[in-house]
Amino acid sequence: MRAFMRFNQGLLAMPLPWRGWVLLLIGANILAPLYFLERMEAQVVLAAGMLGMGLMTALTARFGFSRIIGMGHIAWVPLLGFLWSQLPDVPATDSFGLWLRAVIVLDATSLVIDAIDATRFFRGDRAETVIGLPA
Repeated sequence: MRAFMRFNQGLLAMPLPWRGWVLLLIGANILAPLYFLERMEAQVVLAAGMLGMGLMTALTARFGFSRIIGMGHIAWVPLLGFLWSQLPDVPATDSFGLWLRAVIVLDATSLVIDAIDATRFFRGDRAETVIGLPA
């Protein structure tokens, strides 16, 4: 529970633009799927989002709120492949189709950011990315 609190405190302590980005990701991967929950794609996105939150909490417990926590999005790699394969069957003109395409763009962008952060972490940049979090 302490790691979950620390992870969330870290999110809230991030600079405003990053908090906005995280809010977009949470909205697209946790909240919006609830609206489309009868669709298998939404169920898979929600499951991957929840798995990611658990992994990021565990990474925070082990490494602090550092650049490695983006590795919690690793489930998005197969998720994006799955969602991409569903696109031919989903019209781009309805709300579900628009959401599905937005999730693909947002999650793919996040994975690029995560890859950069992970590379920096493995090259030695292991400091916490926000200052002053309680231990």
